[in-house]
Amino acid sequence: MATRCCSFELEATCGDARAGTLQLPHGAVPTPAFMPVGTRGTVRGIAPDELARSGSRLVLANTYHLWVRPGHEVVRGLGGLHRFMSWDGPILTDSGGYQVFSMRDRAVVSEEGVRICSPEDGQYRTLTPEVAIEVQEALGVDIAMAFDECLEHPATRARAQQSTARTLRWLDRCVAARRRPDQTALFGILQGGLHEDLRRDHAEQLIHRDLDGYAVGGLSVGEDREDLIAFARYSASLLPTDRVRYLMGVGHPIDIVEAVLAGIDLFDCVLPTRAGRHGQGYTSEGRRNLRNGRYREDRRPLDPACPCPACTGFSRAYLSHLIRAGERLGGRLLTLHNLTYYQRLVARLRSAIEVDDPQQLRGLRAEAALATMPVVE
Repeated sequence: MATRCCSFELEATCGDARAGTLQLPHGAVPTPAFMPVGTRGTVRGIAPDELARSGSRLVLANTYHLWVRPGHEVVRGLGGLHRFMSWDGPILTDSGGYQVFSMRDRAVVSEEGVRICSPEDGQYRTLTPEVAIEVQEALGVDIAMAFDECLEHPATRARAQQSTARTLRWLDRCVAARRRPDQTALFGILQGGLHEDLRRDHAEQLIHRDLDGYAVGGLSVGEDREDLIAFARYSASLLPTDRVRYLMGVGHPIDIVEAVLAGIDLFDCVLPTRAGRHGQGYTSEGRRNLRNGRYREDRRPLDPACPCPACTGFSRAYLSHLIRAGERLGGRLLTLHNLTYYQRLVARLRSAIEVDDPQQLRGLRAEAALATMPVVE
């Protein structure tokens, strides 16, 4: 068997919460860790050096979108995705399974794969497990996600069972299609809907395949928040302690804290960047909407506790002016702020876990709950 290009070392615990280090070809990632979403090879509006200064270490890009445009062979010919986007840290690519879910009105799923009508050019393309691996290896990323079928919510038990079985068959095809295990790690995705027995059986099958890491999928797709956290916790309990655990598509600050307390290590979500572009800032005092007229003459920084450029260089009044005037700088500054807030949150969670301090973790949970709620003044 080829030497793994990915390893995870568990370094500390506090209850179920974990702190560790994920070693990848392009660097080490301390966990818990939050991945900014750079779907098309860029975190929208943010330069790579700004991304690094926010505390981001690992970035998520998307297989489907880079396959469609500019094409994986173009990126390979230009030196791979790291060189193409001028990012020297690790990159994880979503296999395209979520795009199948989000564009299901434009997609036809079969055992072979998924035939999708691209919104970019109107062309039909068939994304299969083999294509997903080929594209991700051509991009030269650190972590490739196995191609899965992301289950909608709500779904019947029969539908969940059928979808989970197909995800397992597609995983085996992904494993068989690998050509560069020395360069790109492969993570499997745990499915099973809101059915503990299906998730337990699927986890046993995933572990039997001895993958580089494991993701928890099929959550944050419309279920109640209580189910999200409960099934994240249950799923984490099924996975090996010596492999990294990744909860896909989550989420709000409080959801990240609750998931860390449940034993999850990695996260990604569009929320901090999307919220920033729309004038929303997550702060230690609550989530502020800078479109609100109350900030027109507010001289204070957005968040006095934050070291980001938005908070150290500008007032709430100026940020509000930029957002209300439609100036792109406003969205950029708030995006940088939100990313910095998220990265500082996971770093503080790690510090509390390292010293085994449940009280600190409870304090961070309370702060994250406040940061998630809109400010009422």
